Amino acid sequence: MIDSHCHLDDKAFVDDLNETIQRALDAGITTMLCIDAPLEFINRHPAFLGSVGVHPHEAQNADESTIPRLKEIARHPRIIAVGEIGLDYHYDFSPRDVQKRVFIEHLEAAQELNLPIIIHTREAWDDTFDILQNHWKGQGIMHCFSGGPAEAERCLELGFYLAFGGVITFPKSIEIQEAAKLVPDDRILIETDAPYLAPVPRRGRRNEPALMVYSAAKLAELRQKTVKEIDQQTTENFRRLFSLN
Repeated sequence: MIDSHCHLDDKAFVDDLNETIQRALDAGITTMLCIDAPLEFINRHPAFLGSVGVHPHEAQNADESTIPRLKEIARHPRIIAVGEIGLDYHYDFSPRDVQKRVFIEHLEAAQELNLPIIIHTREAWDDTFDILQNHWKGQGIMHCFSGGPAEAERCLELGFYLAFGGVITFPKSIEIQEAAKLVPDDRILIETDAPYLAPVPRRGRRNEPALMVYSAAKLAELRQKTVKEIDQQTTENFRRLFSLN
């Protein structure tokens, strides 16, 4: 099984990173995509892959050196995506016009680099879709998918894979669960977003890749599959998206 989105360089893991990795391996997690982690961190363990990008919360900190640095980092063979990038209108930590500009700059860079993108969108579906329709041709992941069936259909039309995490196990996540039922087998992924959004029965605690088994079990229930089938399908999809042997 592959965790398609985690933040293991977060300070939440500073005291037990090695143990966290071992628990993931013991749970059958063979690969962990560490989002926008430093290269020296990505190189710490063979199970790690990485991405590079400016989160919308940090968009206001981007400057003229950001994209050139991104392109340089992206040359590393273990950097396989640009992200997480996008729009977040829930917190508005960065002005919305700045978020949009930085998002578009990253899309242009990813196009040039021929890398898939990893999208973060929160309470910004319309602007996200508008920007993607006008500035992106390629594939990517809708990380921690938070929409319903209508948003899922639009994401699929744009060529995206949908990644589901711990939120799918929350009792009130009915719309997300309905979306998870309709995604084609070849366009579904699984993630943790660790250390955030731990699944039931660990909700409210620190998340980690080993806990992805709970989300896999919920996906299997929703899609009337076995957990093994979910594991195999999401792993196959991840490797296809990122052209991994």
